[in-house]
Amino acid sequence: MSQKVYDGQMALQFHHALEGMEIWSAASDGFSFVISHENRTGPGLHGSPGFTASWRPLYQNKAATRITGSPFETFAEAEAACNDQLERLRDG
Repeated sequence: MSQKVYDGQMALQFHHALEGMEIWSAASDGFSFVISHENRTGPGLHGSPGFTASWRPLYQNKAATRITGSPFETFAEAEAACNDQLERLRDG
């Protein structure tokens, strides 16, 4: 499987972050990204249904910022939004 490339750089590589919860994380260039799957009822995180994406500086004690468009219908859409946000942060 080939990796997507954004502006000549590899895409974020998300990994399952917490056992038993639908939370994935990735980090690159001093930024941390998290995607969580939320729903209104049942186990797991509660919120608007879908995949919520957020980011924060990796080495600063700052709150996470929700990525515009969250929640997304699919993980792939949330992942693409995180990569787009990373591009904007790199271009800073």
